[in-house]
Amino acid sequence: MARSGAAGTGYTHRQVLEILSGLIMAMLTAMISTSVIATALPTIIGELGGQEQLAWVASAPLLTMTVATPLWGRLSDLFGRKAMFQAAVVLFAVSSLAAGFSQDIGGLIAARAVQGLGAGGVLSLTQIILGDVVPPRERGRYSGYLGAAYGVSMVAGPLVGGFLVDTPGLGWRWCFFVSVPLAVVASLIIWKVLRLPRPGRNAPRPKIDWFGAVTITGGATAIMLLLSLGGKEFAWHSPWTYGLVALGVLLLVLAVVAERRAAAPILPPRLFGDRTFVLSAASLLLVGVVMFGALIFLPQYLQLVRGMSPTASGLMTLPLVIGQMLASTLCGQFITRTGRWKAYPVAGLALLTLGMFLLSRLHVDSPLVLIGVDCAVIGVGLGMSMQILVLATQNAVPHADMAAATSGVSFFRSLGGAVGVAALGAVLTSRLATELTERLRAAHLPVPNGAGSELGTPEEIHDLPEPFQGLLLESFTDALQTAFLVCVPLALVALAGALALRELPLRTSAVPVPEPAEAVPVPKATEDTEAVKAAEAAEAAGPAGPRQDPTAVP
Repeated sequence: MARSGAAGTGYTHRQVLEILSGLIMAMLTAMISTSVIATALPTIIGELGGQEQLAWVASAPLLTMTVATPLWGRLSDLFGRKAMFQAAVVLFAVSSLAAGFSQDIGGLIAARAVQGLGAGGVLSLTQIILGDVVPPRERGRYSGYLGAAYGVSMVAGPLVGGFLVDTPGLGWRWCFFVSVPLAVVASLIIWKVLRLPRPGRNAPRPKIDWFGAVTITGGATAIMLLLSLGGKEFAWHSPWTYGLVALGVLLLVLAVVAERRAAAPILPPRLFGDRTFVLSAASLLLVGVVMFGALIFLPQYLQLVRGMSPTASGLMTLPLVIGQMLASTLCGQFITRTGRWKAYPVAGLALLTLGMFLLSRLHVDSPLVLIGVDCAVIGVGLGMSMQILVLATQNAVPHADMAAATSGVSFFRSLGGAVGVAALGAVLTSRLATELTERLRAAHLPVPNGAGSELGTPEEIHDLPEPFQGLLLESFTDALQTAFLVCVPLALVALAGALALRELPLRTSAVPVPEPAEAVPVPKATEDTEAVKAAEAAEAAGPAGPRQDPTAVP
């Protein structure tokens, strides 16, 4: 018999690995979809048009993935992890087909938005299911594999997208079609190997906090719409800006009220009283900003400034994925052996800060080897921090809150990614317009309307006459430096959050939670008292059953 790899959960090491294979395949498939178009966007826009909506092709799935993440966690508590996981995978696969068959930019954006809903479920439920089948002490090595898969998916996406675009007979539509068979296989694996307790017929009727769901998703959506559209579709000082700010604040205030009063809240307020949850969520929010900033904008530099093909720009990010994969896997193994975890996110976030500072020194002719080293430093930093912060959160909360806490920190990480793409994109666009205008005026050249707002494809940029081409590339590089430099203080704040964490000992056992039961945390003292009462009752009963009190009134 295989040795136990998940003591206290009833799963052997072999069974955990089988479940993990399905989870990793689903995570790879879902997360690749968020980054696969990074290198394919110029080709997609060239065929479908809609240059002014380019940002929405990348932002739409991040937006919906973010707002859906906490909902999937709550639904899995009510209707079961397995059922909700398969529903998320099916939703993702169907929307991937729709994206691949899109005939215009509006249809593609809509399909990508639904893709994000499915990806949000896959991302959060993968972490939750792992928490169900593996105790925290053993979870280090397994979460290391998930961290490696997350890194591979985020960086392999641009590489896969570039390869598909450059391969005759395939094209950008296969960026979406390729996800479908992988999603189906992942769903079949989980259907076959995952066995969690099912509810009894007398289980409580599921309750869904609809008001909380609407206010949480609405508030997050309003904020991300502001960051995505502000300065592009409308001016920062405009009624639209003030209206979205007011709407976002109002909905988030209502969300707080709703969650405090709801019988079954999506994000239980008690989580925000847990120091580990708050610090991990805040750190992951900032890590999401930094990570997506690097992954989305570095390929643009490599294609626009350095003239690389989509495939070549994807290959340049391999040091990042290798660094993250190795760091995540090795740190997970060390944590399982020693039970100590805090040093890893602290060191990792310090490296992430250093890596973003190094990227902020990019120039038009920076050596490619140096760029590869910068990517490797960032990858190691991400590998040492992201999954371990999730592990620390799962270890700190009661098992009844594990799904809500896991989906909560995943929500903040996804929120960071969506906000990061929008906010850093706004910084890049603003700085590019300023830099290009100043350079054109210094060269005594006419400044066109909307200078820097419409770049065109890499081929179009490299066909521009001099000196305009050189001025544009220099302006873009300087603007990108500013965007990367903004990430440095954000990474430092995330590092401060990791330093403030308390290193709680990792638990060595866990009990799988019944799938759709209404989870209510029970304090340890109450559990002990109930156990004592049960023992006393059993002793009093004896073999003949409980003694009857003659004075008792029926």
